[in-house]
Amino acid sequence: MNQATAQRRLEELRREINRHDYLYYVLDNPEISDGEYDRLFRELLVLEEKFPELVTEDSPSMRVGGAVLAGFDTVEHRIPMLSLENAFTDQDLLDFEKRVIRYLHRDVEISYMAEPKLDGLAVELVYENGLLTIGSTRGDGRTGENITANLKTIQTIPLRLRGGKLPDRLEVRGEVFISIEGFRALNEQRLQNGENIFANPRNAAAGSLRQLDSKITAGRPLDFFAYGVGDPFALQVENHEQVLDILRERGFKVNELTRLCPDIRAAIDHFNFLADKRHGLEYEIDGMVVKVNSLDLQERLGSKARSPRWAVACKFPALQATTRLLDVEFNVGRTGAITPVALLDPVNVGGVRVSRATLHNEDEIIRKDLRIDDQVLVQRAGDVIPEVVKPIKEKRTGNEKPIAMPSRCPKCKSELVRKSGEAALRCVNIQCPAQRLRALIHFAGKSGLDIEGFGVRVLEQLFERNLVRSIPDLFELRREDLAELPGWGEKSAAKAVVALAKSKNPTLARLITALGIRYVGEVSAQLLESSYPSLDSLVKAERKDLEEIEGVGPQVAAGLVEFFANPSNREILTKLQNSGLRIKTAAPQDRAAQPLAGKVFLFTGALRSFSRSEAKNRVKSLGGRVSSALSRKVTHVVAGEKAGGKLAKAGDLGLAIINEEDFKAMIGS
Repeated sequence: MNQATAQRRLEELRREINRHDYLYYVLDNPEISDGEYDRLFRELLVLEEKFPELVTEDSPSMRVGGAVLAGFDTVEHRIPMLSLENAFTDQDLLDFEKRVIRYLHRDVEISYMAEPKLDGLAVELVYENGLLTIGSTRGDGRTGENITANLKTIQTIPLRLRGGKLPDRLEVRGEVFISIEGFRALNEQRLQNGENIFANPRNAAAGSLRQLDSKITAGRPLDFFAYGVGDPFALQVENHEQVLDILRERGFKVNELTRLCPDIRAAIDHFNFLADKRHGLEYEIDGMVVKVNSLDLQERLGSKARSPRWAVACKFPALQATTRLLDVEFNVGRTGAITPVALLDPVNVGGVRVSRATLHNEDEIIRKDLRIDDQVLVQRAGDVIPEVVKPIKEKRTGNEKPIAMPSRCPKCKSELVRKSGEAALRCVNIQCPAQRLRALIHFAGKSGLDIEGFGVRVLEQLFERNLVRSIPDLFELRREDLAELPGWGEKSAAKAVVALAKSKNPTLARLITALGIRYVGEVSAQLLESSYPSLDSLVKAERKDLEEIEGVGPQVAAGLVEFFANPSNREILTKLQNSGLRIKTAAPQDRAAQPLAGKVFLFTGALRSFSRSEAKNRVKSLGGRVSSALSRKVTHVVAGEKAGGKLAKAGDLGLAIINEEDFKAMIGS
């Protein structure tokens, strides 16, 4: 393919992928399957790797993350991002309107826009001629951090605006947040990896945006709602409602619970509506923002030193309560991790009856100094997940008892162990019924093979009735067995059997993820799939070879080797294959487009013509592999300027050493 043909195809791919991103992430109305989308995206990446001079700033490939930064530069906001005054009661909102009317020196009918106040991180996106050029945090309101690379990884932030004529410069403002489900999944993954958990979705979103490595940000479940622009008059509209309409037309998500209120009483009604609805939302809100709708009135009202006179934030009451810690029970997770759960004297927290709350692990219990019979402060972290914040030590009577961690598994009575460097106690008996049930739930769930109709309750029912005791048993289920179960019938049983049959042809990456191998997530599974052509070859892989895969690392490698070395796990794989499960193989690559297939490169020293990441990406796009460790499997050591100790070691091993010009010749550059 010549450059002109490649450019035309890249333009087509970018238009098509951007359109599908908009349909999927903004309108929630996808037109194509995930597999078709992945095929388009892979084609885009391959072409951009082959023709790097054709990469554009608004390409969807910008969302996967780039080079690691040394730190964040600062950005000065052309128009300050002011904070809002707070209101807490209906009377506070009535007083807000009185102040507005008093400042305008006349009695005037005022309409308002009322929108949910997300508990995330406020950011500004600067678009020049429709192209996203700078993204920054609010900071102190006048100066923020330049986090452009990280914001580009968020699918709901357009890299180029849709539609017709726009101002030469448009500053869009909104909130970056993490959904409640995304927050749960993120913390669960961090616990499994022995990392500290985030306290709430806001901390998770803020921490994700402040990563110096945008690839880490790209792996976090971040989302975005737009709520305004720096200079609304640049859009030549009359009110805030029209500003939001234009933002929707240009490709942004605008919160669907935003309402035009004809008067302040209607705004109060909407606040009460949101207060009732907040517990059922997919994201956390901590109040409502009320804005004068008319831009003319906004301009006349102006701003004080720190806040505009035409807007106010009405906050919900805190979702905390005090109750008694009655006891602690210990749950067994999929990987054997023991999670302590507080059993509480039932208490109402924000309209929800709470009787259980997570304690995370033994270290958290010790750090908070929690005891049985303590009076404790409980909150619904993330607005949903109950959590014990701290004990009320002033109310202790002396009768409180320390929380004793178990020495044996509460389900199978096996001895528990705590490995060095880990926070969790673990049951290491892989036949533990609790672990087997959790493994089944993970295997069939959305993070696994996503088998339709096999949710948690169905699998618990099948497990309790001994119809399914391990993963391979799923594929032995018969329609007549299911049809006889309570709540089932011939129709639902037939659908379930069809769904099982459909799930028997996963990709290798999907199967690896579904097996629930410790430390192996979706990203690691994709990297492994690209390096090993079959399940058999992966099962036989040695730890040192796995560690050579760029992005895998020793922890993932150790988890894989340990999993496949276990005879019970090998038996599961054999049974799965005997039941008809077959790995979906990727379409064969054009050999001419994969000239580096079978070659393994290691880079040392500085390159003049490429950044290190660019050179690695070129190798991968041409079918080669990149290693970060020296071994005899490395076929080419590329030595740049000021190459270090690896160069001498490579010579000792007798490896082929080439310079940058040799490398450029190999990749056709």
